Formats: sequence, structure tokens, C-alpha cells
Amino acid sequence: MSSRAQPAVGLVLGAGGVLGGAWLVGALDALAEETGWDPGSADHIVGTSAGSMVGALLACGIPPWFMAAHSLGEEFGPLRAVQGADPTDEDRSGGSVYRLHRRTPAIGPGSWKLALGSLARPYRYAPAAVLAGWIPKGLVSTEPLKATVRRACPEGWAPHPGCWAVACDYESGKRVAFGRDDAPAVSLPDAVAASCAIPGFYHPVTVDGREYVDGGLRSTSNLDVLAGSGCELVICLNPMSSLHVARPRTLGERAAMAMRSAAGRRLGSEARRLREQGIEVVLLQPTVHDLDAMGTNLMSSRRRREVLQRGRQSVVEHLRESGVGDDLRERLPAGLPALVRRPEGPPSRWPSFRALAERRHALHRRAAV
Repeated sequence: MSSRAQPAVGLVLGAGGVLGGAWLVGALDALAEETGWDPGSADHIVGTSAGSMVGALLACGIPPWFMAAHSLGEEFGPLRAVQGADPTDEDRSGGSVYRLHRRTPAIGPGSWKLALGSLARPYRYAPAAVLAGWIPKGLVSTEPLKATVRRACPEGWAPHPGCWAVACDYESGKRVAFGRDDAPAVSLPDAVAASCAIPGFYHPVTVDGREYVDGGLRSTSNLDVLAGSGCELVICLNPMSSLHVARPRTLGERAAMAMRSAAGRRLGSEARRLREQGIEVVLLQPTVHDLDAMGTNLMSSRRRREVLQRGRQSVVEHLRESGVGDDLRERLPAGLPALVRRPEGPPSRWPSFRALAERRHALHRRAAV
């Protein structure tokens, strides 16, 4: 029987494109700074689309403060000997490096089975899944996304056994949480690429003979994946929903508001399901100021720095003003210092993040016994 005093914690990171990923990094940095908790130490890390990329890096030991500093343009000098492969400008791009997939483009619906299945029984599918079946397969390669994950995880899976990347089967539209026992075996880079493969934009990712696409087809949050997981507290950061929405002024803003409203309703339904099971749920969402910084094109990299900094500030303010930060600081375990805040001294003297991640989960397993 477990003797640990802290609650079993789930961390859910939602979809949101390039700018949603930037918001997540800033929000996680604020969460770690304000609570002293290492988000990568959560019992379960569930990521969808951009959230799967950030979650994978967390699970491999890359701390939020490092992601934030690197994304904001800081150079770390001779980091190779300490952390493995050197960070690159592609890492700094947050996924906004686009290359064509090296195959002849297919003509017609991207997935005939999904298209015809949704036509026959549309009530069984989310609206995004209905559309995804009919639009052609995307022309953009997911290789740059895989390359970013490989620099943190060269092969296999993360040292964190509870890291899940949510994608959707391109034939059936069914949700798959890669990394979970009931999902097909796959490497972490391929799982993240599948979770990020927006239909009509990215080319689908093939795993064990089947094609997979963005997990946001079913839900931008997929919070309910943790139903029955044993978690007592779930912290969800969802860039695609918001409690603060300004009046739309343009057609693009109206479309964005409609998507955010749908994402918010879905998130609320998923949160209620967990709360009915006695699981406490903490939701962190963008403010109206965050949304202004993001704009309507979430795949643009032009405002990544602004969104990251704005998201960090908003979450700091929320945690302090609401009292949620104080509550979490009392209840959550203190993280390993280098995974919460930047260590002193030059990067060449920093400990290996990967080694810290492995140590983190060894300590976690012992505490749970």
C-alpha cells in the first residue's frame, strides 16, 4: 500500500498549434516557479498535438525554464556534453519549420473510410473528424517534429512511463493514447508526430500499418483520458479554450471564437466527468490578453515570444490572485531544483536533464511503494 502523502497527479496539456505550444511553455514555467513543483514529475502526462510535444520534452527531463529561455533566443554555449544533442534553431521554432512530404500528393479524401463512415453515421463523430475524412491528406512533413523530439529522446520512449501522446486513427476516428498499455507500440518521436498531424496540413503518420492524425480531432484537451487512472488531482492547461473572450471584430475572430467555445464546452464536460469520480481538477486557460497576443493564426511563429511571455505573466497573476498557487505549493512535492529553476553557473556545469529525469522517477517509484 502506498504511504506517500502527496496526491497522485495528472498533467494534461492541450492542443493549440505553434502559438498554443508557446503559451503552454510560458504557463508551465509560471506553474513551476510559483509552486516549486516540477510538472514533469506528474504521475501521468497527457498531451494532445502541441501539448504532446511539450509533454514529451517534460517527460524526458527538459524543464519549462529551459524551454522558455531557449524559445526566447538564449544561447547556452557548449551544452552537448551535458544534455546530449545541441539545441538548434529548429527547436527554437516551436514546430514552425515546414517541409513538403516526399511523396506524390494523393487526390481525393484523405481517408475514404472515415469520410464514408461519418457520412453514414455523423452523430458518432466530432465535427472536426467529419471534415478531416473528406479533405485531402496534408502535404507538410512531420519529420521536423520528430527531429525535435529525437534530440531529447533518441530512441524508444521517455524515461517517464506515464507519458501519453493522444492521436486519432485516420480510418475510424477513434482516440488512441500512445504510451498507454492498450495502444500500439511506437517510438516517442513518432507518437508526438502523429498527435500533431493536423489533417489537411501535415501528412498522416503510419504506425504498425495504420495512419494516425491529430488527437485534437476528438478533443483539444482529452482530459477524460485520465478517468479511472487513479489520479486524485489533475492540472489541465488548455490553450484552445478561455473564460475570457472579447467581442469578435473580424470573420477570422468569429471562427476562432466558435472553435474556442466548442473547445471550452468539451473541456467542461470532461472536467465534470472527472469530478464525478472524486478527482479534483484545476484548469488553466488563456486570458483575453493572451488571446489578443495569439491572434487567429495559431501556426504562425511571428508572435511566439510575445505569447510565451504573456502566458507566463497571466498564469503567475492567476495563481497568486486566486490562491490556487498557494494551495498547490502546500500539496505538491518540491521538484528537483534544476528541473524547477535555472541552476547557478555556466551550462557546462549543469547536471544532465535526462539523468535527473531518470532519478526523478526512481525516487517517485520508491515513494509510491
